[in-house]
Amino acid sequence: MATRTLATVISAFGQSAKAKLSNPAISGEPEDQLRTPLHDLFKDLAELCGFPGDAVEPVGETALSTIKTRPDYAITVRKTLVGFVEVKAPGKGADPRTFKGHDKEQWQRLQSLPNLLYTDGNAFSLWRNGDLHGSIVRLDGDIVTSGKSLAAPQELVALFDSFLRWEPIPPRTVAELAKLTARLCRLLRDEVTEQLEAGSEALTGLAKDWRLLLFPEANNEQFADGYAQAVTFGLLMARARDIKLGTDLDRVGKALSRSNSLIGAALKVLTDDAANEQALKTSLGTLTRVLDAVNWHTISKGKPDAWLYFYEDFLEVYDNALRKLTGSYYYYVSSA
Repeated sequence: MATRTLATVISAFGQSAKAKLSNPAISGEPEDQLRTPLHDLFKDLAELCGFPGDAVEPVGETALSTIKTRPDYAITVRKTLVGFVEVKAPGKGADPRTFKGHDKEQWQRLQSLPNLLYTDGNAFSLWRNGDLHGSIVRLDGDIVTSGKSLAAPQELVALFDSFLRWEPIPPRTVAELAKLTARLCRLLRDEVTEQLEAGSEALTGLAKDWRLLLFPEANNEQFADGYAQAVTFGLLMARARDIKLGTDLDRVGKALSRSNSLIGAALKVLTDDAANEQALKTSLGTLTRVLDAVNWHTISKGKPDAWLYFYEDFLEVYDNALRKLTGSYYYYVSSA
């Protein structure tokens, strides 16, 4: 077997992409035609970065043009979520700051993610919490026409290596934790809202259960807001009690329900049906991955009022116009 190099990997990607994009028998959006070529490229680049062939898995999502809070791929390394990839049509570029319309709205939501790769097949960029990490890497040639002559600079391997080796950075202060958590809670709220608008059976049922359990008069917007905050603070409470989150939210919910029925109920209606958790996996997967790195004892320095300062900072980022403390939040604090 010939030694795999960046040149051979990109040449194969060029051939595959050109065949897909130039085939008149294939219908659908151009970015959809890039799915198979990009899936193979990600696997090949992972090997060039030193990962075993079966260690990295790009998990493709169903393409729905109305969904703005779910990237095209979730990338796992040894079955642990490391980040997401958003694919755009060739020619759109990989700088979301220049996007318009739907793509701009999507970027405004996705920039909360801590490790996000953008690509249109010709260019690749890495974004962390809305900031460009490194520089935008552009291929030599065009995936629509170049075929096997497509080439790439070595910087592409370095960019992908940085993407794959991402690890959550533990926040050091209450303010840092509040900013980080608020951005992800807002993404969860947006994901809940969007799924309700799309008629998601799982989320509609969850909203009905939530109203029966807690707030009978809540509309969809209020439900999304309250539920996102309840789940987020539930996960924070778990970390404050040194409960590891991992991928088992059912275990977390049961542990918390012993002393806080509201939080337990919030997580229970989520985990009783796998479809509920699946519908919110972009935000939930990221929240659990990031918050597992949190050491509340180090951040709070043992001060009981740290929760109050946290929520003030949280609201400023989460929704500065909201600026209201709900009764349920005081319930979280009093039970923490």
